[in-house]
Amino acid sequence: MSDAARAAAPDVPVRDAATMILLRDRARDPRILVGQRGAGAVFMPSKFVFPGGALDAQDSAMRLAVPMGEACMARLRAMADPGLAEPLVLAGIREVWEETGLVLGAPAAGVAQAEVPADWQGFVAGGVAPSAAGMQFIFRAVTPPGRPRRFDARFFLVEAESILGDPDDFTHASSELSHLHWAPLAEVRALDLPFITEVVLAEVSELVESGGPPESVPFFHHEDGRSWFDRL
Repeated sequence: MSDAARAAAPDVPVRDAATMILLRDRARDPRILVGQRGAGAVFMPSKFVFPGGALDAQDSAMRLAVPMGEACMARLRAMADPGLAEPLVLAGIREVWEETGLVLGAPAAGVAQAEVPADWQGFVAGGVAPSAAGMQFIFRAVTPPGRPRRFDARFFLVEAESILGDPDDFTHASSELSHLHWAPLAEVRALDLPFITEVVLAEVSELVESGGPPESVPFFHHEDGRSWFDRL
């Protein structure tokens, strides 16, 4: 779509969303988990992306067994409705599970499934509860106007050691992402990526070197017909 067509397109509501960047073998040969969206998808067709998606109302009814670090959580609260901070983390964990079959959780004996929202029933069925152990809030980006879908996405980085089970087992993944694989960080830019994914990868590369968490969180957004790149 041309810039002129985007400018003329009717705007759509911006939905809160979470995107999860799973990092593996940080010290030896860092790799990132990516998958390809379908060619017929309305939003970013055929692009390779990180797992993620929109906040679900039921995410507010769940609780983390292990919270994200307080420094990252405080920054997340400051950049959004404070009440959305934990649900956004949970949305990211749920999307990873739905799109890849991988579980970011902690063993939790005796989970009362009757008290768990429908969208989370499958996740807790294995006796686990969602965990944000080791997770870092590293980026925020709002989809530009004129796109068929718009999201206010918070990006979270977590290492594969936080996955319960085999990180190569995608047998329980949904069909939303195909070609799921751990792409070498040094080579992933050769894939067909959305612009914002390339920007976030540059941030991830710096954090792999420094160990993180970031000293500030980049915020890509749009006002008065212009795009802005702030650090908060």
